Amino acid sequence: MERESFEDEEVAAVLNKEFISIKVDREERPDIDHIYMEVCQALTGHGGWPLTIVMSPDKQPFFAGTYFPKSARYGRMGLLEILDQIADKWKNERARVLATGQKIVDAVTPRFGSYQNGELSKDTLDKAFQQYQEQFDTVYGGFGNAPKFPSPHHYSFLLRYWKTTGETKALEMVTRSLKAMYRGGMYDHIGFGFARYSTDEKWLVPHFEKMLYDNALLAIAYTETYQATLDPFYRQVAEDIFTYVLRDMTSPEGAFYSAEDADSEGVEGKFYAFHPKEILDILGEKDGDLFCRYYGITLHGNFEHGTSIPNLIETDLEEFLQQNGLQRGEWNARLANMRANVFQVRERRVHPHKDDKILTAWNGLMIAALAKAAQVFQNQSYAQAAERAFQFIDQMLRRAEGRLLARYRDGDAAVPAFVDDYAFVTWGALELYGATWKVSYLQKALECSHSMLELFWDEENGGCFFYGIDSEELFARPKEIYDGAIPSGNSVQAMNLLRLARLTSNIEWEEAAQKQLQAFAGNVAHYPMGYAHFLMALQFALSSSREVVLAGTMDQLQSMISLLQQSFLPETVAIAKLSDEQGRQLATMIPAIAGQNPVDGRPTAYVCENFACHAPVTTAEELKAQLGLQHR
Repeated sequence: MERESFEDEEVAAVLNKEFISIKVDREERPDIDHIYMEVCQALTGHGGWPLTIVMSPDKQPFFAGTYFPKSARYGRMGLLEILDQIADKWKNERARVLATGQKIVDAVTPRFGSYQNGELSKDTLDKAFQQYQEQFDTVYGGFGNAPKFPSPHHYSFLLRYWKTTGETKALEMVTRSLKAMYRGGMYDHIGFGFARYSTDEKWLVPHFEKMLYDNALLAIAYTETYQATLDPFYRQVAEDIFTYVLRDMTSPEGAFYSAEDADSEGVEGKFYAFHPKEILDILGEKDGDLFCRYYGITLHGNFEHGTSIPNLIETDLEEFLQQNGLQRGEWNARLANMRANVFQVRERRVHPHKDDKILTAWNGLMIAALAKAAQVFQNQSYAQAAERAFQFIDQMLRRAEGRLLARYRDGDAAVPAFVDDYAFVTWGALELYGATWKVSYLQKALECSHSMLELFWDEENGGCFFYGIDSEELFARPKEIYDGAIPSGNSVQAMNLLRLARLTSNIEWEEAAQKQLQAFAGNVAHYPMGYAHFLMALQFALSSSREVVLAGTMDQLQSMISLLQQSFLPETVAIAKLSDEQGRQLATMIPAIAGQNPVDGRPTAYVCENFACHAPVTTAEELKAQLGLQHR
């Protein structure tokens, strides 16, 4: 539509004469996108992008649709005809047009307040698991039919359900899906990173666009699955995602870019697909043949124009090794070298366009992912990358008085941040605290959460509105709770509040979290599978809470810290009360830990469960026993 109409002089002449045209980046202004998409769905019965809205100067919409060709074809009205008709109605029947806009606003506005309070229980979690079972693709993994989206928070929830209940089918859904997604063409086997979704049930042909948020959330899912299973496969995929992000999606200042387009030279997927001859030219006859057979690159092709998307769907590794007389270690080293050579040649192609705007919310997700991986993989370079990005947001995406902003590009920071921005940055700060034990990150998490309650909280009904009290006022003020491609700010903040409550022993945070859960209980109970991240918060609220306070110097505590960071303990929060100024600062912030000190100068762990504390222990082995981790 951009090429057909918005860059067309005939269309531009009509638009400039009769209308004020506003092109909105929906990632920069998700509030506008959310509200007017609801209008489109109400008026037409469906939504999608591009979203086309015509409204009065006071923001009341009276026409909505999605794609329109320049001129009428195949029974679809053309944009030129629509614009002429609307201009005529505006000139000659303006009162009627305005009345229509008011009726639309009156009809749509109640949709934004349809949140059902209530109480949730373990039954909601069990119902969600049943829904996952019913929709699970037992052949190719994932849920539902094509197109298939990764939705990583589904797997994070199922991991926690398995951990809590021992239900092996929950873990199986996770492992089969994550392996299937990796094996397909949705994963970039040459340069790493995941595309946005698969157009088919096998995960073979993606929509090639790569989004920062997908890769952040998938990295978390693979990292946690490694924690839960200790299978090095999941660690390798997570680390490869970070290789891609740190290489291709990181600004010189350390913040993360938003996305890479699907197409290059006007052709979707052209950058990523190969002919066998190209591979043979790069690697030679022998290695090229092995590489093509391994990655399913054939003369017939599996994509357009006889090209192939590298994938492992039909590849059985053990059979491949046996047929070619290869040892696994030898093949892995050889394959890495071949892949690096192919990557170097691919780099000379025309790259897809990179959306280099920096979004606070999506950066928060990648910060959380890197900081989580820093803990699990004991990799301080990930923590350092996360810290650089956090510092960028703190310095460049805040007003002088501290108000977060949502978008940065070319030196310009703009748009008051939304609930997602605050929630995801808080999540990143909490993970950074667990990775570095710097009290400043815990303080930042508390500050962000205080600001959230001031800017977004609904005092009457609970929960957070999408945009703040100081933002541009639209005709409605919605709350978002559905956990779609990205978890909602309300879901993430419910978890944040619970973690802060357990970390600080502050009942006010616990009460806010309970109100947050109750505010949307009715919606979640109706279709719990649609609220995966919210369910994780509910799991955390219902589980036997466990808090661990470590006391001593960093050197003394290292083995205990490593144990906690590497173990899958989603029901546990930990504090390091170090024997330095930070430790004294922490004790001032959290009076409940004032008396939890090293025993006889030795590193000491205090484990409390359900408001009762075990005897302090002074070795990692004793801590392992108290945490029930003897099998590790």
